[in-house]
Amino acid sequence: MTDHTYVLQGATGDWEIVVGLEVHAQVASNSKLFSGSATDYGAEPNTQVSLIDAAVPGMLPVINAYCVEQAVRTGLGLNAQINKYSRFDRKNYFYPDLPQGYQISQFQFPIVGEGEIECERDDGSLFTVGIERLHLEQDAGKSIHDLDPNATYVDLNRSGVALMEIVSRPHIRTPEEAAAYVKTLRTIVRYLGTCGGDMEKGQMRADVNVSICRPGQYEKFREDGDFKHLGTRCEIKNVNSMRFIQQAIEYEARRQIDLVEEGGTVQQQTRLFDANKGVTRSMRSKEEAHDYRYFPCPDLLPLEIPQARIDEIKAELPELPADKRKRFVNELGLSEYDASVLAADKDRADYFEAVAERRDAKIAANWVNNELFGRLNKEGMGITESPVSADQLGQLVELISTDVISGKIGKDVFEIVWSEGGEPKQIVEDRGLKQVTDTGAIEAVVDQLIADNPDQVASIEKNPRALGWFVGQVMKAMQGKANPKAVNEILKAKLGL
Repeated sequence: MTDHTYVLQGATGDWEIVVGLEVHAQVASNSKLFSGSATDYGAEPNTQVSLIDAAVPGMLPVINAYCVEQAVRTGLGLNAQINKYSRFDRKNYFYPDLPQGYQISQFQFPIVGEGEIECERDDGSLFTVGIERLHLEQDAGKSIHDLDPNATYVDLNRSGVALMEIVSRPHIRTPEEAAAYVKTLRTIVRYLGTCGGDMEKGQMRADVNVSICRPGQYEKFREDGDFKHLGTRCEIKNVNSMRFIQQAIEYEARRQIDLVEEGGTVQQQTRLFDANKGVTRSMRSKEEAHDYRYFPCPDLLPLEIPQARIDEIKAELPELPADKRKRFVNELGLSEYDASVLAADKDRADYFEAVAERRDAKIAANWVNNELFGRLNKEGMGITESPVSADQLGQLVELISTDVISGKIGKDVFEIVWSEGGEPKQIVEDRGLKQVTDTGAIEAVVDQLIADNPDQVASIEKNPRALGWFVGQVMKAMQGKANPKAVNEILKAKLGL
């Protein structure tokens, strides 16, 4: 079994890290959590703002039932407890882009309780991360500091947008695991259709909590749940890429180790990650929950969700990535690696399943994972931008699996479809690319080759690997159209191998 302990060496001994994440996932909805304003990305500043979002006095929030159901859907996808009773609270703090002077969030009574998800490391091994809670809250606006040297501009388009804050247990032990956890979370919400998961658009961002401890201390924490075994944590706010999450953890852990070993004390604080310099820097001392002066929001009644509705939502859930991966292995016969790659993204999985429908799944997986994704990566394109449709690639797979064309000719046809378009079956027909399976025609070429190359024939007994030369010459003579399996069988028979 691979040892996944992540040890950092310090001047006074070894250290381990402990990580927990608070992931803010924007709910996929057409309107905001408490108003009917649109949520379109990239709109002109302050064009998607209602009187409620702008906190005009006398305006009352109205809960968006669809956002609530999206949160329930996500909770079910996280194998979490759905709380039939939950409540909204006011989280009080002042910031220019928070016009109310408070954020409507959930504190003591979140909509989703404890759960867990299984994540996969780069080496294919699995680990489990506990989910502490998922709660709904409204987003703040955006302060823009670089338009004027003497003023800050405020865009309220995001004000009131529905967010799900997904809080993990401190079960993450390495930077790699942190990235794997966020990837898994993003895959799940995309499958569920509850969040777009585009980190560049701010649809997902992570607050990363990092602390350090001596070897053995984490195991004590897992035994009794007492945080005294762990070091003081620092929270790195709004990290918006997998790579930055890993870099931030590595830097922050090393910073804390150096600080403690020099006789200092880690202060609980909020920090920012400077992606240009690869460092974290202090933002403010960390506020405890009571500093926000939470109290029940007087404008909103508690949420009560009937069990019958929860059951209905559960029945409507799509197949989730972990289940899909297992099905690809058990029912379609794919390797663990191929299944994992294909199931990791919903668009990719959907494309593959369309290609493989009623066809050879292994050949389909090979073409999707290698030829298609290799070309898409080279061109910097996503699966939804592929000029080769699933139907076209499916035709190609069918032509190869039924020996109408060889894999080599398949690559030529793929290039034609990519560059020029067209249906593979018609391209093969029109351009005379069908594989030669007539054994008589192949034997004639083999007989001529043997007659013309007596020295090569004589050496075949001492060096059976020379068969590859003969195969190559036959394929060349037949313009790559000969059935490779038939060529090998005929050559072996003729050469006595």
